[in-house]
Formats: sequence, structure tokens, C-alpha cells
Amino acid sequence: MGQQVLVSQSFSRLLGTELCELSKGYAELSLRIREDLKQSHGFVHGGVVSYLADNCLTFAGATVLGNCVTSEFKINYVMPTVGDLLVAKSTVLASALRQAVCECKVYVIRSQQSMLVAVAQGTIVKIETDVRTGA
Repeated sequence: MGQQVLVSQSFSRLLGTELCELSKGYAELSLRIREDLKQSHGFVHGGVVSYLADNCLTFAGATVLGNCVTSEFKINYVMPTVGDLLVAKSTVLASALRQAVCECKVYVIRSQQSMLVAVAQGTIVKIETDVRTGA
């Protein structure tokens, strides 16, 4: 099911995001770093790192809520992102009937070493209808 959701996201397909793991309260996404994802200093653009964290937060939240969206989130960039692969790992910290608070740590893999590049936290909320159609 998680793979179907990821494939349905045209932006995720554009970037080449992969679902690595999905289990109750946990999600892991990865993204191969390409030149067109970098900013002028040669680092992965913060928007790309932010997208991956946001999406991973929502995938983790969906494992306990079902159909959901991000209500809010914040991100702290720990260091510039230079490497070969981004890996986002999210866990549900707490959940209730309609919302979950999730944490995501984003790592870069460089020379077979994993380094923390960002930490995010978000509130994920359950939605009852398809926001695209209102049904």
C-alpha cells in the first residue's frame, strides 16, 4: 500500500524517491542525490531535504492514522548535505484518534558513512475525505 501511495505522488516520482521500509509507527524513504537537486554551493537544496522529511513524517503518521496530511512541521538543518544518497527515517512519537506527532531524521550517505543532516518534527492529521475531490 505504501508503495502505491508513493508511486501516485508525481513529485516523488520526479525526484526518484524510494520507499525503503514501512511498518507501524515507522517509515524510511531514500533519494539518490543528483546534480539537478543541488543549490549554487553544491549542497542538496534545502527544499529537497525538507520535502523528504515532510513526506517521511506523513508516511509514518499514515501507519497509525490511515489517510492523512501534514498539519505543520519544522526542520533544523544540522549540516550541509553533500554525498550520494539521502535517507529519511521517521517515527511516531505520540498518536491519538485524529493526529500523530512524528519525528524524522535525515541522513546523507557519503563514502559509505551515514551523517545526520537534518531533524524535523511534524503534526500529521487524519483526513476523512479525498482532499482532491472532496469525496
